[in-house]
Amino acid sequence: MAAGTSNYWEDLRKQARQLENELDLKLVSFSKLCTSYSHSSARDGRRDRYSSDTTPLLNGSSQDRMFETMAIEIEQLLARLTGVNDKMAEYTNSAGVPSLNAALMHTLQRHRDILQDYTHEFHKTKANFMAIRERENLMGSVRKDIESYKSGSGVNNRRTELFLKEHEHLRNSDRLIEETISIAMATKENMTSQRGMLKSIQSKMNTLANRFPAVNSLIQRINLRKRRDSLILGGVVGVCTILLLLYAFH
Repeated sequence: MAAGTSNYWEDLRKQARQLENELDLKLVSFSKLCTSYSHSSARDGRRDRYSSDTTPLLNGSSQDRMFETMAIEIEQLLARLTGVNDKMAEYTNSAGVPSLNAALMHTLQRHRDILQDYTHEFHKTKANFMAIRERENLMGSVRKDIESYKSGSGVNNRRTELFLKEHEHLRNSDRLIEETISIAMATKENMTSQRGMLKSIQSKMNTLANRFPAVNSLIQRINLRKRRDSLILGGVVGVCTILLLLYAFH
């Protein structure tokens, strides 16, 4: 009975090691495919302008198919290895196992760690591949839009650019004219307001002059007296100057 259970355990270990070796090789190839995908897509983008004879055999579609096939194969291997680990766990928990249970548990834990590492590496590589493919698809779409734009009529594109520039110039001219008109209108309003203020002051002065005629005549008399006093003072100064000159020469 012990020999039978020991052989069963060894068979499970052989299956686990074989699946682990296959997974290791598959994951290495899967990682290389992920790494070469972006470079191949970039080369395809540069070679789009050449004829179909120069297009590489392994294009993006072929790599996508390889990716899907390898992903399915790796998932199947992971499922098989998970089943083997489950059988090993059932064996260690079953009755009639020899006293080397601690060693068996250590071996089982090591295989579980390997399975966990392979699963983590697979999901990480798959996520990176998906991210790179989405980025390359986006860049390819942008390149196609650029090429379709460039492949259009050059004359029409040039004419459209000229029309757009002329339209922009016209808009700028309209904006400058509107600003000039606004400044002129503001200046006109300001001058009209000032003229109204001057007319109001003049009318008030005329009103005051008409209302107080005595004051107006008094102001006129004061001005006449000042002018007369100035003339008298000027005459006195002139006579004194002549007398001084006569005295000086005699």
